[in-house]
Amino acid sequence: MFKHRRVNVVGTSASGKSTFARRLAGRLGVPLIELDALHWGPNWTEVPDQLMRQRVRAATAGDAWVVDGNYAAVREVTWARVELVVWLDYSLPTILRRYLVRTLRRVGRREELWSGNRERLAEHLFSRDSLLLWILTTYRRRRREYPRLLASRPDIAVTRLRSPAEADRWLAAIRPA
Repeated sequence: MFKHRRVNVVGTSASGKSTFARRLAGRLGVPLIELDALHWGPNWTEVPDQLMRQRVRAATAGDAWVVDGNYAAVREVTWARVELVVWLDYSLPTILRRYLVRTLRRVGRREELWSGNRERLAEHLFSRDSLLLWILTTYRRRRREYPRLLASRPDIAVTRLRSPAEADRWLAAIRPA
């Protein structure tokens, strides 16, 4: 039986957090909270940290949820109530492959993300705000940071999944309490 009712799914951008979190929330029958949806306004404007914290506090006020994302600005809010952190700690080649597939799909289908925003290929490749650049500059840092951050919170259970296949097996074994 799966006993955790408040879960935070974390990992590098494009690791599959949103898909994994959606599947987990569905298996548990609890709300999914997407931090990106609370963070991004129209035209890719970022909401101020104070507003983001207010939004996250309100979204996580319930007894059960799955949070998708790992914004440092709201970590203390999320982790104040979380019972389990699931860390998708995949290899960089896996993340880059997922990034490429996801980006091409989103751009090709003109998928609307949050607040009416859509990704554009030029922004991914030729911008200082490039998600590819973000992935490359944060990947190693996250792999150093997360063990330290999680070790500092012995009150939070941790599951570290190192491959999509391991994540699929873990999800398949979930039986809600």
